[in-house]
Amino acid sequence: MSDGRHPQEIARACADLMWAEDRATQGLGIHLDAVSPGAATLSMTVADHMTNGHGTCHGGYIFALADSAFAFACNSTNERTVAAHCSISFLRPARRGNRLVAEATERAREGRSGLYDVRVTTTDGELIAEFRGHSRTIGGSFLPTEPT
Repeated sequence: MSDGRHPQEIARACADLMWAEDRATQGLGIHLDAVSPGAATLSMTVADHMTNGHGTCHGGYIFALADSAFAFACNSTNERTVAAHCSISFLRPARRGNRLVAEATERAREGRSGLYDVRVTTTDGELIAEFRGHSRTIGGSFLPTEPT
């Protein structure tokens, strides 16, 4: 859906509207670093309260970071979209103080379905996890659209 604006402007406007209502992402200390059509980059620093009994970052926080990046990527074209299925593979532990970066990229989009990959790395480029999300559009938009 387009309202006559450039796709990057639409992506940013949708992200701003989503961000304003996203208490979960904000509450976890996650930052929205970048958004573009079909892509988003979010980051967070592993705090003391995010560590588990092994002294490493609890996987739920890593999943939440990746899931939020996925959400901003798949909602960047002004079509309200939700997760239909997500999976994550944890490759190495993240540690207290690590700055984690989640980069989401659209791989395919057909009809109401989409497929997105999210790489979670440290700022040094160490791969922590790979996430794959399947999206489903649910109707509606963030921005008013012009009648066709």
